[in-house]
Amino acid sequence: MPLPGPRGTGLRHRLAELRGPDVLPKALDARALAALAANPGCRRRAVLDGAGVDKSVLASALGSPAAFGQSQFALTRGNAFEARVKADGGAELLRLVHTRLDPGAEPPHGAAVPDLTADGPAGRTARTALALREAAGAPGTWTLLDHPMLALDVAGSPAFLEPDAVVVHPDGSWTVVEIKSFPMLDGSADPAKVGAAARQAAVYVLALEDVAGHLDSPPRVRHRVLLVCPKDFSNLATASAVDVRKQRAVTARQLARLTRIEEIADALPEGTCFAPGLPADELTTAVESVPAAYAPECLAACELAFHCRDRSRAAGAVTALGRSVRAELGALSTVEDVLSAARGESGDPDDPAVAALRRAARLRAEALSGQTLGGQVVAACR
Repeated sequence: MPLPGPRGTGLRHRLAELRGPDVLPKALDARALAALAANPGCRRRAVLDGAGVDKSVLASALGSPAAFGQSQFALTRGNAFEARVKADGGAELLRLVHTRLDPGAEPPHGAAVPDLTADGPAGRTARTALALREAAGAPGTWTLLDHPMLALDVAGSPAFLEPDAVVVHPDGSWTVVEIKSFPMLDGSADPAKVGAAARQAAVYVLALEDVAGHLDSPPRVRHRVLLVCPKDFSNLATASAVDVRKQRAVTARQLARLTRIEEIADALPEGTCFAPGLPADELTTAVESVPAAYAPECLAACELAFHCRDRSRAAGAVTALGRSVRAELGALSTVEDVLSAARGESGDPDDPAVAALRRAARLRAEALSGQTLGGQVVAACR
């Protein structure tokens, strides 16, 4: 999904300048896109992801390296499990899709597995769209697309996405398949990990819907995806159908709220560059020129979270205490503003947040006074 016309070419050139000369872009995957959609107010993440900046490398250059991500062992184990699930033309994977999602269809005795190789992400996206179109025009058969390439417009910039698999059912409908290496114990998995997988799959569903929308007879994109995991502590595969309608709706709404990357880039000072080889002070200035919207949830989703947390704490921003606390405090944006309002030194007494803070301060003072008096009585009795 290349950006059309000279305007798109100009934006790509501008984003390349932000990324730095000779710095290859880092692809925006579905996991990063789901995290971006969860915090649409963060312009910093939007422009860095849009420019293809490797935030892990950037965080290390800033002196605040990211402390999360999969180990090499976990990646190797995950790749081995995925290869096992897709062996023999995806026979086991198709059996799970049939059993969990489409038991009324003809059992998959073999399936078409089209070749999706092409030059570059744009070429692979076009090849995937062609394969989906051909599969939709051949009802009655199963088709397995192994690591297709999809595209989704994100704030005016294309993001290329690669799901583990997409299955075309005999009725022509499409299903997203997510293969994860975390186990399903007694038929259930860690809810937090399942939730993250659902948000990631919802991004793929949105991208598939975009492909379907360009066909003359749009096929149905199923909103129940298949999550495939190891069974218990074995290397055998099991699966569960996950309804991602809620995650899809939330992600679509949040992506629509994202400020266009072009607007953010145009507002930056001339010469701004995020190349990791720059001096630390120059790099810090460049990063700080883009507003961030830090919240504690960022620690589990963004490589720059530790840098942004330090800056947020240094500025005394109440966002460092969490989005729910920030929402309760209304116009009070710093910790100093909150303490001043609680002491009665500032703030509108009719403001519900200010009134609640002053009442809490009075209750705290009374409680501490009672503790002091109780201590004095005990000391006198001794």
